Amino acid sequence: MKNKKDVIETIPPQTQDHQPGVETEMVPQPVSQPKLDARTGRLQHKVAIITGGDSGIGKAVALDFAKEGATVAIVYLEEDADAAATEKEILALGGKVRLFKGDVREESFCKQVAVSTLEQFGAIDIVVNNAAVQFEQTEPTDITAAQLRLTFETNVFAAFYLSLACLPHMQKGSSIINTTSVTAYRGSDHLIDYASTKAALVGFTRSLSSALAEKGIRVNAVAPGPIWTPLIPASFSEKEVAEFGKNTPMKRPGQPNEVAPCYTFLASEEASYITGQVLHPNGGEIING
Repeated sequence: MKNKKDVIETIPPQTQDHQPGVETEMVPQPVSQPKLDARTGRLQHKVAIITGGDSGIGKAVALDFAKEGATVAIVYLEEDADAAATEKEILALGGKVRLFKGDVREESFCKQVAVSTLEQFGAIDIVVNNAAVQFEQTEPTDITAAQLRLTFETNVFAAFYLSLACLPHMQKGSSIINTTSVTAYRGSDHLIDYASTKAALVGFTRSLSSALAEKGIRVNAVAPGPIWTPLIPASFSEKEVAEFGKNTPMKRPGQPNEVAPCYTFLASEEASYITGQVLHPNGGEIING
């Protein structure tokens, strides 16, 4: 049965002044715990790397993976408290976890994550490219070159860096999952550079899946709609946050743990015949993508 706190009907006005945001400051707290308590072991003996795994969607994915038996390497930028809290929750599930603090925009750091994960856990089976930033601009001409570089380096370059660093160590049956967005399909007049990066990730997913199909490595993506994560109060004004998600057919934002099962499914053997595809947990918006 769904826990009543899994559904948030109202978000009070709030904002944060630093990206990618801090989960512990959010009211109400996002719901990241797996929706089902039963442990089925779908990812038993698998090793997963998740960028942005300290909070939001990444945290929910990390917890769901751990529930299913995976060892998890969490990559995060600087949110030590969120990362420590996520680590504690994974350990409470009986899972194995390692934290990597650093900037995924740096190719050398992504290579370090791959090498260190392999050295400690002996394998890399799943890569989740989830870390992202977004900066609202009401006028296209307000998007500076610096903002453009930051958004693309974080959202797109990092996915290339980490995927390419891990690929030599991935075997048949491995999986890469990219976090794109509903904005990749319908656009966003106030998040133009962000939507562009998410569209690029769709192309990356489809192209890399074709390149790796014969090797048995699957590449898919998830395109969430409005999900209650730290990136939201760190991106928008108090008024916008209070209205967040209400324009979906379901009239509410989604929770991270309503998105995480998409990643678990795509990472599991249940999705063995699925590659180059995108799942759309977006509250009912039809985007035909």
